[in-house]
Amino acid sequence: GERRLEHIEGFDFGNSPREVAEPPRAPTLVLTTTNGTRLLVDAASRFEHVYVGSLLNLQAVAEAARSHGEDVAVLCAGVLGELALDDAYCAGRIAEALGGDTTDSATAAIRLARSYADALEALSSSRSGWNLRRHDMQDDIEWCARENTLTAVPRFSRLVGPAAEVSCAPG
Repeated sequence: GERRLEHIEGFDFGNSPREVAEPPRAPTLVLTTTNGTRLLVDAASRFEHVYVGSLLNLQAVAEAARSHGEDVAVLCAGVLGELALDDAYCAGRIAEALGGDTTDSATAAIRLARSYADALEALSSSRSGWNLRRHDMQDDIEWCARENTLTAVPRFSRLVGPAAEVSCAPG
């Protein structure tokens, strides 16, 4: 759990995705973030299929989304209601991997993604990257810039009170 990169008391892990890269210690993981949790709950109220994607599972999430043969919306959590460059870069990469006709926002995200030499440059250039470096968490930037290292695709399962439950087959 985190709020503005700060660990929430009572949670086993903080902001770093590397903290949860090890095999699970329990069958259930509770994740709460500043922006992503709200987006997931909102998306679950609007869409039948909701997946959680990143550069780490880029191709797998694109394949899962394409598998339904329906239009796909790629949403970004942003930061405190504003666009986050790292999210927009990732959205552009996912939109490009999806292929097909694109909306103006998807086209803009794809163009933004193409403007960087690679994911590390894009993530490092973002305000999120700056924040991570400021909190001595620069190793997370490189870790998150890895592509297609996971085949697992987290998927919204159900609402549990005000929270979204996400399940994921190992991959």
